[in-house]
Amino acid sequence: MREIVIDTETTGLDPKSGDRVIEIGCLELDNHIATGRTFHEYVHPERDIPEDAARIHGITLEMLEGKPLFADIADAMLDFLGDAKLVIHNAGFDLGFLNAELARLDRPPIPAKRAIDTVRLARRKFPGAPASLDALCKRFNIDNSARTKHGALLDAELLADVYVELIGGRQPGLSLATAEKIAAPTESAATDRPARSPRPHTATEPESAAHAAFVDGLKDPVWRK
Repeated sequence: MREIVIDTETTGLDPKSGDRVIEIGCLELDNHIATGRTFHEYVHPERDIPEDAARIHGITLEMLEGKPLFADIADAMLDFLGDAKLVIHNAGFDLGFLNAELARLDRPPIPAKRAIDTVRLARRKFPGAPASLDALCKRFNIDNSARTKHGALLDAELLADVYVELIGGRQPGLSLATAEKIAAPTESAATDRPARSPRPHTATEPESAAHAAFVDGLKDPVWRK
């Protein structure tokens, strides 16, 4: 089962007001395990980057000089996504920006039904608890010490670990392996066990007498046939 974890960085919070994508980070999962394949691009937004946004992700317009426009990387991004499910933290935000960029190119939008929103997963699993990426890393003991600022690929890598924890943990085969070990103990486990004397199974005289009295009270008991 192929899934793609996605994160974006942007010039602001609202694509409808002209904010643009400036970084895209994608990481491929196969059966919830990272394959090592990634897609990562910095994108020139063709506009300024407000200081408030730059303080969050640390990306300035000067850093993006010479970087491709979204139109230049759209095909490569869509090819990498393929038809996989998309794992996104607050999917409405990132899909809103990506679809706004695609709309500028007269491309069809990415359907919302393809997205697995990890914010929603976290709020269903831990009602009332913080659902930010940092809070979930702390909850699951995931090291996010390198996250001094937001970064699309780093955040996608952290989100991949968080996502696996949200859906049940990092070792889905552990219970099966444990069951197999119990069902088939090793030879040393069997031979190291101290021998026990066989337990007697013959009925005692009081037990035999009690059984005979019980049978006497039955009508046409099968034990007498």
